[in-house]
Amino acid sequence: MATKKNMPSIGAGWVSATDLRLALTRARDNRERQVRLLDTLNGRVAKRRDDAERALADIPAIQRSSLVNRAVSTARAEVKRESADARTAHVREAGVIANVAARARQHHVSAIQMLVREGLGSERRSRIMQQIEHSGPTELASLAALAGSTGDKEMGAALISRVSRMEASDRPFSPHALADALVGAEHRDITAAIMEVERIAEEAAHADATFESGRANPTRTIQAAILRREQAAIGADLDAFVEQEEN
Repeated sequence: MATKKNMPSIGAGWVSATDLRLALTRARDNRERQVRLLDTLNGRVAKRRDDAERALADIPAIQRSSLVNRAVSTARAEVKRESADARTAHVREAGVIANVAARARQHHVSAIQMLVREGLGSERRSRIMQQIEHSGPTELASLAALAGSTGDKEMGAALISRVSRMEASDRPFSPHALADALVGAEHRDITAAIMEVERIAEEAAHADATFESGRANPTRTIQAAILRREQAAIGADLDAFVEQEEN
């Protein structure tokens, strides 16, 4: 029995591959700008520490450490206050973009889900459906091999629709294998892009929280590393994905 958690919400905004490319580009740019901002802010605090260390060089170490820490604390509070709006804007932007990726995920759960939309309502797909309505297993298997080898997505979509009405044990080819042959690479690219956008949002929030507190959260650091590893395991080339033009 299918689980509801994998079913797209009715009325969820459509996000195309092109929309996702734009979202990924925005997410990367926003994160880069956030990193530069935080580096600049941390640099200001570090400079205040260096200045205090030099100014108090003649004071005994115990007193100097206390005074330097106080100066650094004051400097950090000042920098945090002055940069609050800019920092919040980066975190909020990352969250908005992550919502786009979340909508995209609903419509790109699997290669089959993507393929069955191909040519939906087109005259050619309708003709193919009529022609294969009474085709036997041998012919269906042959046509599936043809669609897979020629990259014919409309034929592949029609074939999957046809065999979906058959008992799983009677299907002459694997719908999953055909969908993977026709749109598997695109599905992997989209999946990896969604993962990166969502990971960037998490990293942006963590980076700001780290700046606010002055301490990194080890759990969130580990989680980010795990997400990076999971994304890398997909094997997608997202730089190439971003550069693609819509067909």
